[in-house]
Amino acid sequence: MKKILTFIFLSLFATTMQAHATINAQKAETFIKNVTQQGIEELINSNVSEAEKKARFTKLFNQDLDLDFIGKFVLGRYWRTATPQQRTDFIDVYRKLNIQTWSERFNEFKGKHFEFLGTETSKSPDQLFVNTQVPMEEGAPASVKWRVKETNGSLRIVDIIIENVSLAQTARSEYTSYIQKSPQGINGLINDLRKKLK
Repeated sequence: MKKILTFIFLSLFATTMQAHATINAQKAETFIKNVTQQGIEELINSNVSEAEKKARFTKLFNQDLDLDFIGKFVLGRYWRTATPQQRTDFIDVYRKLNIQTWSERFNEFKGKHFEFLGTETSKSPDQLFVNTQVPMEEGAPASVKWRVKETNGSLRIVDIIIENVSLAQTARSEYTSYIQKSPQGINGLINDLRKKLK
C-alpha cells in the first residue's frame, strides 16, 4: 500500500513539475513574441523619425530588458569591488549605449519577421532560452536566441544571442579586459563608454 501511495505521489509531483515547466516555457515564448511583434517588428517597420524610434526603443529596453542584471554580469568580479557611485555610473552609460547600439542593429531586420523554434532549458532554474530565426533575402536565416529570466513572476530579457554571439558574454570579455589594462580601472571604462555615446 505504501509503495502504491508513494508511486502516486511521485507521479503527481512529476506531472506538476512538468506542467510548471511547460507554463514557464509558454509564458516565455509569448513574452518574446510580444517583444518582437509589437516592439521590434512594428517599430522597425514604422515610418517614424529616428528620434521617435530611439524614444520607443528606450521604452522597450527599459521595460523588457533587465539591464541592471546584465550590467552586473558584464562587470563580473569588478562589480563587487566597484563603489556605489561607479555602479550607478556604469549602469547608466551601459543602458544608454545598449539602446543606441541595438536600435541601430535591429534595423537589419527591417521588413522581416521572427519565426519561433521553441525553447531550451538553462542551467539556471529561473531562466530559459527562446529560440527564433529571421529569414534573410540571401543565405540561411539569422539565428536569434533570447535568454529570459523570471523574477517574482515577471519576465525580463537578460541576453540576446545573434548568430551564436552573446551580447552579455561579448561585453563581459571586452569590459573586463579593458579594466585590466586601464590605469583608471572601472572609471576608465565608464569614460570610454561615455565617449562612444557621443
